[in-house]
Amino acid sequence: MKDGVKIRIVLVDDQELLRTGFRMILDAQHDMEVVGEAGDGVAALELLDKTEADVVLMDVRMPVLDGVETTRRLLGDGAGPIDAHPKILILTTFDLDEYAFAAIKAGASGFLLKDVPPTELLSAIRAVHCGDAVVAPSTTRRLLDRFAPLLPSSGAPTPPTLSVLTEREREVLGLVAQGLSNSEIAARLVLSEATVKTHVGRILMKLELRDRVQAVVLAYETGLVRPGPR
Repeated sequence: MKDGVKIRIVLVDDQELLRTGFRMILDAQHDMEVVGEAGDGVAALELLDKTEADVVLMDVRMPVLDGVETTRRLLGDGAGPIDAHPKILILTTFDLDEYAFAAIKAGASGFLLKDVPPTELLSAIRAVHCGDAVVAPSTTRRLLDRFAPLLPSSGAPTPPTLSVLTEREREVLGLVAQGLSNSEIAARLVLSEATVKTHVGRILMKLELRDRVQAVVLAYETGLVRPGPR
């Protein structure tokens, strides 16, 4: 939070009781406020068309329009400044849910289990508001490995999509996609952690990605990294 400005949050879930519980937790924070609620995806799109929000807590399974399609429509084709769209946190009942996988591909910044402890919920909201992803690359890797049949295959050693990257940047991207942290990548490549952080930042900028999770998805989709054991 900067200069007393609160994180504006919209709750989207067809369970009113769950929304009420989340609202009580969030409104009790000095740096957060719930600015709207919706019970399905269509209502959420209508609400967000006239309500400015920083973070959307989005149920993945809803009537009328589910959270995955709602996320796609909210984020569009990815054109324009990243900050022009709210960050999406998907709420799911099951870990490694195929819906969570689809939501991440659609541009969500991460997913949370519905029974997440309040402290983790608050940390996740603050993290995505600052531009971080709340799903670790290692978790994303497990998701992608499990649902690999849904990914397109590619035999090209250097996919055209990645041609804007240097050889070192492609190497770093591959390690990010394997779930390695900056410090682990630094140790692997004998670089400083600051240098790795710079490489990661350039990769995200060149590929116009929101965060490391999106980078992992792209690495799989382009064939830079293959599903299976590390």
